[in-house]
Amino acid sequence: MMNKVYDTPAAALEGLLHDGMTIACGGFGLCGIPEKLIEALRDSGVKNLTVISNNAGVDDWGLGLLLQTRQISKMISSYVGENAEFERQFINKELEVEFAPQGTLAERLRAGGAGIPAFYTPAGAGTAVAEGKEQREFDGRTYVLERAITADLALVKASKADASGNLVYRMTARNFNPMMATCGRVTIAEVQEICRLGDLGPDGIHTQGIFVDRIVRTASEKRIEQRTVSPRPA
Repeated sequence: MMNKVYDTPAAALEGLLHDGMTIACGGFGLCGIPEKLIEALRDSGVKNLTVISNNAGVDDWGLGLLLQTRQISKMISSYVGENAEFERQFINKELEVEFAPQGTLAERLRAGGAGIPAFYTPAGAGTAVAEGKEQREFDGRTYVLERAITADLALVKASKADASGNLVYRMTARNFNPMMATCGRVTIAEVQEICRLGDLGPDGIHTQGIFVDRIVRTASEKRIEQRTVSPRPA
C-alpha cells in the first residue's frame, strides 16, 4: 500500500506547488480549516494563487495569512465579510474576486469531484451573478448554467484518518471539506488523529481514501472567529 502519511505540512506539500496554481481550501469561517497547511503554503513563497474557499479567514489567521503576503491573486468565495485586508485589496483592485451563492459554490465543487462539467440552478437568476452566463427556462422557471470547479490541489481538515486516507470530520467542521476533498487533482488532509486500518467503521467514513493522496497529523489551535460573552453578573 502506498504510504500517504507525511511528517510535517511542509513535507506533505513538497513537489506539488507552483506559481499560478488553483487551490481549494476547506472550512467555514475558522471552523474546519487546514490551518497548518495554510501556514506551510505561506512559508513556501508560492504566489499568484487562485484560491477557492467559502471565505477568506480573518486578517491574522487562515487564508488571511496568504492575503497579508500577497500570495493570492484571485478568490472564488461566497462570503468574505470578516477580513479587512481582503476588503482593502478588493476595493483597490489588487485582488480579483468571483462571488458565488453558497449553495452554488458547494454544488460546483461537488460536481467537479463527480466529473459533471456543468449544471443548471435557479440561484442567482435575474441578478448580477447570472451576467454573461447561459440561462434556460424549465417548467416556467429561469435557471443559470454554472460550471463545475476542479483544483490543482485541495487542502482539507479532518478529525480522524486511517493510513488509507479515509476521513472522518467532527460535527460542523465537516462543512465544505467533503466537496473540496473530491474536486482536487491532488488532495492533502490535515488531521488530528491517525487511526489503525480497520478502526474507522465503514458506515462512519465521510470521505473515502481514494480521494486522499497525502495525510499529515497536526495539533489544532481551535481559534474562535467571533467571541460573544454575557456580561458578568453584578
